[in-house]
Amino acid sequence: MTGICATTPYDAEISGGPSLLRRPVKDLVVALEKIGAYCTSNQGYPPVHVRGPINGGSVEISGNATSQYLSSILLAAPLARTPVEVHMVGRLESKPYVQMTIDMQNRFGVNVEASEDLTEFHVRGQTYRPSEVEIEGDWSSAAFLLVGAAIAGDRVRIQPLEKKSLQADRYLLDILEHVKARVSQDSSSVTVEESQKIGTAEVDVSDCPDLFPVTCALCASAEGTSTITGIRRLRIKESNRVQAMSEGLKQMSIRTEESENSFAINGGKPRKAIINPYQDHRIAMAFGVLGLCCEEVTILDAECVEKSYPSFWSDLQSLGARVTTV
Repeated sequence: MTGICATTPYDAEISGGPSLLRRPVKDLVVALEKIGAYCTSNQGYPPVHVRGPINGGSVEISGNATSQYLSSILLAAPLARTPVEVHMVGRLESKPYVQMTIDMQNRFGVNVEASEDLTEFHVRGQTYRPSEVEIEGDWSSAAFLLVGAAIAGDRVRIQPLEKKSLQADRYLLDILEHVKARVSQDSSSVTVEESQKIGTAEVDVSDCPDLFPVTCALCASAEGTSTITGIRRLRIKESNRVQAMSEGLKQMSIRTEESENSFAINGGKPRKAIINPYQDHRIAMAFGVLGLCCEEVTILDAECVEKSYPSFWSDLQSLGARVTTV
């Protein structure tokens, strides 16, 4: 919304709840100012004040923080007075999200010229055209039920999930196959059946950071040590997700070891625990799934799942889980 508001000549303020106010936006603010918008923040954090129009020009953006800054610039760039050039500094992480942005812009009549490695972008002045788009099923939400089926279920089929989707979290299929889960797929659905034994994994979540919590739940149920890398940015999500998963797993008697960019999980038999998800929807759902493998798990502030998946607990219950509210 910061990028969109920068295309108008009106003053706008973008703010939000406590977790959003902890999300850094300095790089985006600086980038928008360089291409002509008026943009200020609260020492690099929301709320953000912004006013356009965007003039255009050349700008550099760091690729190792979040792809969201780049997507924001790309969405706004076609409405600038002159062409916009974007140069990425460092490795661009979460590339699939940028590819999704460009693909959706193309569906609405806007062409973004991008280098093959997604480090250079050129956007000329264009006009968005109305279009009719069917929104795909959400791989991010489906991931929790698919992992639940693999570690504690019988057989779960989820549809629609596009086989050729650009969504980053489609990578979950590769992870499930890597740990020897029983997975089958057709053009629009995925089926996961109970696995006799979950294998260990080495997973890089640099391009799919939202899979980190549910991948932790999957690895915690395996016998042996799994390693998840590409975790650096996860400390500035809705919560510090590395810390939240580490604390919760230890409460469930699962040993972990953390470094700056990797997280090792010594899987085993999860134990009964009370979990604080720090009001983070993905943390709550991950421990809800892992709770299927033990006597009982209590999730505090369980309603935080409403951010992305309001029916998660009822869907879990409809699949046979014992879910009660207190």
